[in-house]
Amino acid sequence: MSSPASGSTAAPKAILAEDEPLLAEELQELLRALWPQLEIVARAGDGVEALHAIETHRPDVAFLDIHMPLMTGLEVARQVTGRCHVAFITSYDAHAVEAFEAGAIDYVLKPPTVARIAATVERLKARIAQPPPDLGAALQSLAQGGPRAPRYLQWINASRGTSVRLITVDEILYFKSDQKYTLVVTADTEALIKKTIKTLSGELDPSMFWQVHRSTIVNVHAIDSVIRDDRGGLSLRLKERPERLPVSEAYHHLFHQM
Repeated sequence: MSSPASGSTAAPKAILAEDEPLLAEELQELLRALWPQLEIVARAGDGVEALHAIETHRPDVAFLDIHMPLMTGLEVARQVTGRCHVAFITSYDAHAVEAFEAGAIDYVLKPPTVARIAATVERLKARIAQPPPDLGAALQSLAQGGPRAPRYLQWINASRGTSVRLITVDEILYFKSDQKYTLVVTADTEALIKKTIKTLSGELDPSMFWQVHRSTIVNVHAIDSVIRDDRGGLSLRLKERPERLPVSEAYHHLFHQM
């Protein structure tokens, strides 16, 4: 199959493969704003759909989420190498970025921002007039040594009123159970997610987030000091919020050296 990217004067075409609809919508809107000439001809929610979309539409660019159901972005890219330019969608990971840059592979970091997408657009514009490269060797290297799947949550979608906000975990001061939901608290806002504290405790980096109560997980970087009362109870004073967080006795051992 000849590449539409080679020698074509028509408006460039792209497919967007991302299994989180809200993120896919945000990426599409940013791409429309920053690259109006790019036509997104199809969206896919898993790797098999992405492969079919590439076969059907013969795009110039395929934006592929690395971690998709059915087929990963790496597996899809391996199938279509040399037939279209590929830009992987991935959570920030220093090893991943190093591997991408070493292999001259384009990538989109999430959560997406105007600056991040603009950088990707500029890279793709510079390359799209050239035939798509054979990524076989680079993909093999990536599969063996990186990019590594993020082991822990990097960001979350949280409801705030009628809107949904993307919040990076670095922003989060603590999580607290709120009936069927969990409250996500940052320095200047609160929002709700449907994940339970129990689920979050297994998905968050334990070196950064500590469970201090059956209903509370705190970002250790957000702790200003540990307060001990006359009865031996502990509570946490935060750097950027006025409330104190109680520490259950079962978790007192976390603060013995503080």
